[in-house]
Amino acid sequence: MGEHIEHQFAGKTRDLGGFEVRRVLPYAKRRMVGPFIFFDQMGPAEFAPGDGIDVRPHPHIGLATVTYLFDGALGHRDSLGEDLVIRPGDVNWMTAGSGVVHSERTPDAERRTGHRMFGIQTWVALPESLQDMPPAFHHHKAASLPAFERGGGRFNLILGTAWGHEAPVEVFSPIFYLHGLLPAGSAVELDIEHTEKAVYLVEGKATLDGAPIAPGEMAVLADNSGGRLVAEANSRVMLCGGDPLGPRHINWNFVASSREAIEQAREDWTAAAAAGFPADGRFRLPPGESEHIPLPD
Repeated sequence: MGEHIEHQFAGKTRDLGGFEVRRVLPYAKRRMVGPFIFFDQMGPAEFAPGDGIDVRPHPHIGLATVTYLFDGALGHRDSLGEDLVIRPGDVNWMTAGSGVVHSERTPDAERRTGHRMFGIQTWVALPESLQDMPPAFHHHKAASLPAFERGGGRFNLILGTAWGHEAPVEVFSPIFYLHGLLPAGSAVELDIEHTEKAVYLVEGKATLDGAPIAPGEMAVLADNSGGRLVAEANSRVMLCGGDPLGPRHINWNFVASSREAIEQAREDWTAAAAAGFPADGRFRLPPGESEHIPLPD
């Protein structure tokens, strides 16, 4: 591995019926990078007319979900009443806090015509003092995000602060999250002002401190270190990290600093489903939805 690389690993892929998802975090030897506790690559996948994604309503606690698309569109509905379509470059930040329910489905227009889906979904753990904060939702259009060049590459700052730029998304701990397009030959010094940092190569060919990174691999740098990222071919990368929050437990869609909080959420989801998701309960279905994902064993 390269001089500053502490861990390097490939995500594990799952086929969800013609739609491949690559799970990168949590990894056995590296559960989190900064506040990032979950990192999934969706696709790339081509959907024929009539086909699409249908993720039925499901709950979250103790985290914020972040959806970022390169291609395609994804419909979002949640128990706060939000109903919108995520487009490439937009940032969809949903703070679960004490509890929220959402669904993810291919919009009708794309389902009729067929479409390509490609993007990244992440979960950001909340600080312990804010794990039970009221749920909230914020959507930021691509044009509102800082866009700049560095080392010959073109970057969009999705979350937090990096290289003197600040994204408009409200966050709750020191964090950064960048999407970069690096032409062949570009070289970027990763002198970002955060404790923990990771590079994920989505596509292309690159090295970090001279060590090759394959598409689908994440390289985590040693704390407070830098590194030199060089694109040997046109490449797409995601850079993420921030300050550590301390250990977290993760079970199904729930994240918390205590196992008791997760067990309570599991019981509450089961009880809500049995009661028909009452409007005054902890977990409610999004408007327009009648299905849900049962609690797994």
